[in-house]
Amino acid sequence: MDNPELLTMLAGGARQLGIPLTGDQLRLFQVYLHTLLAWNARMNLTSITDDHAVQLKHFLDSLAGLLALRQAGPAAAWRTARVIDVGSGAGFPGLPLKIAWPGLRLTLLEATGKKAGFLRALVQELGLAGVEVLSARAEDAAHQPAHRQAYDLAVARALAEMAALAELTLPFARTGGLVVAYKGDDPSGEVASAENAVAQLGGRLRQVMPVAVPGLDAARHLVVLEKVAATPERYPRRPGMPAKHPLG
Repeated sequence: MDNPELLTMLAGGARQLGIPLTGDQLRLFQVYLHTLLAWNARMNLTSITDDHAVQLKHFLDSLAGLLALRQAGPAAAWRTARVIDVGSGAGFPGLPLKIAWPGLRLTLLEATGKKAGFLRALVQELGLAGVEVLSARAEDAAHQPAHRQAYDLAVARALAEMAALAELTLPFARTGGLVVAYKGDDPSGEVASAENAVAQLGGRLRQVMPVAVPGLDAARHLVVLEKVAATPERYPRRPGMPAKHPLG
């Protein structure tokens, strides 16, 4: 399974992000790539099937989220954080973050049963400890005592517009915790329109951070929300409501 070109490309891009990867970590990414593409032949996990593109658009893009954590405080304080990846899909961004920072305690939240099954098989194949796969809707899981306001960090990639995303993620974050949302083109307008929703949910905007993913021409931004107060018990609303009727 060794692929020197893969190792060089991923290692170089991560190094440019200031996230050096060890040989063991790079080999885990190789296993990830191999397993993802093998399963993708049987089920629709990603439309990106080129080795090169997976590294850039999935692995490196996911790793870029660590840049927001470095700005939020000493990296050592985050390396053992409790993290939930909301709407994890094929494991992005949660699993790349876990591979880079093995001390993270990670929950992968995925509502689609088949995708959750893939994630369980992948976590086993990677041999990762401290990873839970939870097959549930965010609207339901966020009302469970084990998960409500229990996480230092919630991450979401390609999940929803900001108002809906805030309702699906902020209830998981503890007071003082963060939400990091991965976005493409400048999301300032989207963020501004979600300001009231974020406030209702106990959050506030910390920053909108442009990031340059090595080798990726597309614009990327990280929207960082800070949890400043407890989320009212009525949120999130019942399944489907955050997306159909976003808070205003």
